[in-house]
Amino acid sequence: MSLVENAVATLVRLLKRYLQVVKDDGSLARIEVSGEWYNRELLKNCDGQISIGLDRNEDQKLSFDGNLRRCLSFIRVSVWVVDKPEEGVVGRNLRDKIRAEVNRVIREKRKKPNAVDYNFVGFGRSTGTHKALQIASASELTPTDSGWTELTDSEYQKIWYSDDTRFSKSASENGEYAMVLFRFKIDANENVLKQIVLKFEGYATAPGGSGATVKVWNFSASTWQSAVSGTGETDEFLTITLDSNLPDYVDADGYVYLLAKTTNLSDGSTPATLHCDYVEIDFMVNGITYADVSAYQDRDEVRVKPFLWRTEFIIKSWLFETVTTT
Repeated sequence: MSLVENAVATLVRLLKRYLQVVKDDGSLARIEVSGEWYNRELLKNCDGQISIGLDRNEDQKLSFDGNLRRCLSFIRVSVWVVDKPEEGVVGRNLRDKIRAEVNRVIREKRKKPNAVDYNFVGFGRSTGTHKALQIASASELTPTDSGWTELTDSEYQKIWYSDDTRFSKSASENGEYAMVLFRFKIDANENVLKQIVLKFEGYATAPGGSGATVKVWNFSASTWQSAVSGTGETDEFLTITLDSNLPDYVDADGYVYLLAKTTNLSDGSTPATLHCDYVEIDFMVNGITYADVSAYQDRDEVRVKPFLWRTEFIIKSWLFETVTTT
């Protein structure tokens, strides 16, 4: 049975994923998004902190019998920044930039705050979450097989964007497929998942015909499933949409695995080659379906040193639920 994710966890994920603040020197600010409250020690190692906590809940009956209800959540989102002259950080300026970004993200994602997408932009070998690995093999290997080889940092960069700069893998031996394995980290409890969508952009060529095939690993059945194939010799999107039994596709560490391969084999004379341009995972959780900025105000602390530049938002969100009675 699916559970409902609390609104605080949903907003923490949303801001972690989409918040991007550029400092005065052109670099990206290091912003820590967490639960409440302000952590002075944390700010020593980052440029700013955003803490998120529940202000209050209101339960509204929408039917005479009280079965249909709307749960209103008012979430407190606080921005915290201190001056760091040794690093060229002017606290008030950076706070204002973070404030503008919180406004932007919440407003843009207000109709689907419970949905996020992840790709490989910025990822490489040093990253501990998303991974991409390759092999030429006569059979479909399991995700944990030792034969997989991780992409190099320069190869990772070829799958960062949908930009026609592709990573290519060839299988030259007779009877082999070219394969790439993609590992995505889902930062949500598997039991609150509502939908998972996996997207692969690319194509494949082989002596037996063109086309790539993608599959997702089912941990419960211990097999690759939900195959989707293409036939093109140019980039096309292959999409797997999962709407049921979602915990079966997520391991204990929150990983989901996507396999992309040439649909046909190499004959030993002509290789089978897989070309990958871009990969993405989208997922949605059971939880709030609307969130928007209700109010915000500055609450600076200038009686302490260094000055503490702070803005507090109140985010209004809601979800609908049907209460069953026995």
